[in-house]
Amino acid sequence: PPNNTPLIDEISSKVQDLVEKINNSRASDQRVMDSFQEELMTKVTEVCQEMKESMYTVYEDNSNEMHVKLKELSRVLESCTRLHQELMEATQALTGLRVSIGVKKQDC
Repeated sequence: PPNNTPLIDEISSKVQDLVEKINNSRASDQRVMDSFQEELMTKVTEVCQEMKESMYTVYEDNSNEMHVKLKELSRVLESCTRLHQELMEATQALTGLRVSIGVKKQDC
């Protein structure tokens, strides 16, 4: 029937408009999500960089503390070596003295 054709054309046009609006809305949603993703990645990168900088600061502080402690350990070990050497020299001197005065080891 010819009188239904304008109605069908109108419905078809409205459906096309709705589909176009839906597609435009989807495209807009995609742009919003892309923008959000980009902003999120930027923020995550910034936060990661801040965390790295904090880690490096902690590493540097720890390294400085370890350096101080290693220097102290080195001084203590040098002192132990010197004291050990002095003790060995004293032992040799006492051994020499004991031998020179004729004291046997069992007599001590």
